[in-house]
Amino acid sequence: MKNVAILGSTGSIGRSTLDVIKQLGDEFRVISLAARSQIDRLVDQARDFSPVRLAVANPESERDVRSLLGENGCDIFSGTEALVELAKDPDADIVVNALVGAVGLRATLAALEAGKIVALANKESIVMAGVLVMQAVAESEGWLVPIDSEHSAVLQCLRGEDPTQVKQLLLTASGGPFLRRPIDSFASITPEEALKHPNWEMGPKITIDSATLMNKGLEVIEAHYLFDLPPEKIKVVVHPQSIVHSMVEFVDGSIKAQLSQPDMRVPIQYALTYPDRFQADFVSFDLSQIGSLEFEEPDIEKFKCLKLACQSLDQGNGYPTALNAANEIAVEAFLEKRIRFDQIAKLNESVLTAFNSPDSFDLDAVLQVDDWARQWCREQIKSINK
Repeated sequence: MKNVAILGSTGSIGRSTLDVIKQLGDEFRVISLAARSQIDRLVDQARDFSPVRLAVANPESERDVRSLLGENGCDIFSGTEALVELAKDPDADIVVNALVGAVGLRATLAALEAGKIVALANKESIVMAGVLVMQAVAESEGWLVPIDSEHSAVLQCLRGEDPTQVKQLLLTASGGPFLRRPIDSFASITPEEALKHPNWEMGPKITIDSATLMNKGLEVIEAHYLFDLPPEKIKVVVHPQSIVHSMVEFVDGSIKAQLSQPDMRVPIQYALTYPDRFQADFVSFDLSQIGSLEFEEPDIEKFKCLKLACQSLDQGNGYPTALNAANEIAVEAFLEKRIRFDQIAKLNESVLTAFNSPDSFDLDAVLQVDDWARQWCREQIKSINK
């Protein structure tokens, strides 16, 4: 039996992870859960899975959880340091980092430094500090397994292959809800429209990122570090059906692809059981019922966030960090209806234009860049709303 800590247990990835663990039976035990909000849901999860430890965002939430759970022998903590403590808990074998945003970085590093198996859905960890994270992987007794369906697909396609024989990675993108929508109507897109993804059920932030294609840009950055390939060997292909989750093309012209239904439980289970495969009864797959599979080039002028993410990767140290931070603030402002949909890309571009990367890039520098970019973006939003 492996003990699992789930950071971000009340979000879509966290809930799917618990569903997978429940169906895997006695192979895995949930030892700790952490959540920023949705306290009632966290309490229900604690009652269902009987973890040893819980972590919440603030002392007020901690009091609420204690009041709802009563004396059940579960230790309850609060604050960002609690995430780090759960990530490096000696009793945990696997840490599922399903946190959203920059808050997940320190937990990822702490888990790796403690020699854990890190099942990573928090792509921001690598986007912000790819060099630092992969250095921690190299020095760790554990390992990192991506949960993102695209990177899980690449990992599966590369098993048993010589990395030097890879010609390019082909990351697939659904295109989101506005693939066929004219760009001149983007200013009128509402949060309600943007939150209706055609294929996936995800949290609000990643759903908006999928609508702008920023999510795919962040995945290009992540793939660069995870698979140690130059940016020019990573290509995005729009695939509206979301059945092919990514492909690897080799130097002899062969292409390997990983296909499955668009259900995050598939890559989550693979991450938990890696390098083995376990029976999964929650998803069926019948190619004869799918019909045709389509592929096309992304429109990087229409979906400029994808172009900006690739540009930030080319610019190097600090630029992906700044872009990620600004995008988090811009998406939050859009969801709160303080900016228009088309202004997300404009804000992201303004941050890259204003940013100057520091000479060194350690963890302190990463956090300083992250803070600067957030403040810059907030000031730009204030000027928009004057």
